Amino acid sequence: MRRLVVLLCMALLSQLVCGFPRSGEAQNQIRVDVDLVNVAFTARDSNGALLGNLTRDDVELYEDAVPQKIEFFAKSTDLPLTLALIMDVSGSQEHFEKKHHKDLQIFLQEVLGSRDRAFMVGFGNHLRLVSDYTNSPDAILQNFLEFDKGKRRFPEIGPEEERDLGTAFYDSIYYSVTEKLERAGSRQAILMFSDGEDNSSSHNMMQAIEAAQAANVIIYTIRYTETKHGQLNARNKYGISVMDRIARETGGAHIDAQKTDPHTYFRQIAEELRMSYELAYYPTNSNKDGTFRKIVIKPKQAGVFIHAKTGYFAQ
Repeated sequence: MRRLVVLLCMALLSQLVCGFPRSGEAQNQIRVDVDLVNVAFTARDSNGALLGNLTRDDVELYEDAVPQKIEFFAKSTDLPLTLALIMDVSGSQEHFEKKHHKDLQIFLQEVLGSRDRAFMVGFGNHLRLVSDYTNSPDAILQNFLEFDKGKRRFPEIGPEEERDLGTAFYDSIYYSVTEKLERAGSRQAILMFSDGEDNSSSHNMMQAIEAAQAANVIIYTIRYTETKHGQLNARNKYGISVMDRIARETGGAHIDAQKTDPHTYFRQIAEELRMSYELAYYPTNSNKDGTFRKIVIKPKQAGVFIHAKTGYFAQ
């Protein structure tokens, strides 16, 4: 990165020394292509405990089975977190209203630190910015209670679109990433409270995943599925597969909120986000052809298991 900055400064200095183009000359444009691919990952031992002592020399990196040179490697310990809390308030989640409130309160009290910040998006067939960036649990909870009681004074995120049906699940992810998270920096993640069912988005599942992968955003899907007599219908099964795939492709986790204690899974999420690694590399394949590039990080030591996003689209 220092070499990139030096080259840019030299180009700018050359412009200043040589003067601006005379009339009739084509003006040279300074272009800097930053092809660095960033990957966040966690490592665990055979007992499932997080490992915090890996170095660059402990892993091998591959893109589409081709070895890559790691240009940057760092351990992210206790970094401030930037989080998106996306809450599904569509009809299929009415049954879980009280559990949403309880689980959200547990998360804010036990995970959100004084140096962290979070925003909240509530969605049905509209996407509302219920709370902008803050580190105040009380502010987020108060705004969510107002929103959930039907107050719609909160601004839209994304374009205002006509939606006939009630659940814009994919759009809530896509616009949370593209309008908020991709410019935020720091350690970023989405906590999605939903059942994974969508019937009114203008974006599809792969576009939502692609946006998250490109911005290095991890998605944790916390699932609340309403069943009839304990039986899953076809739509339930589809939502479960969506929640599982989005989490897997972005390096997060899929959690069944009805079978797991929220204190347990929120603690696990916090531990993963605060004890992780970041690496970056320049791909040997520099073609920007829109194809999917598979990323694999292999530990050199037996008994180490690495969890990361599955890849990215070369745009």
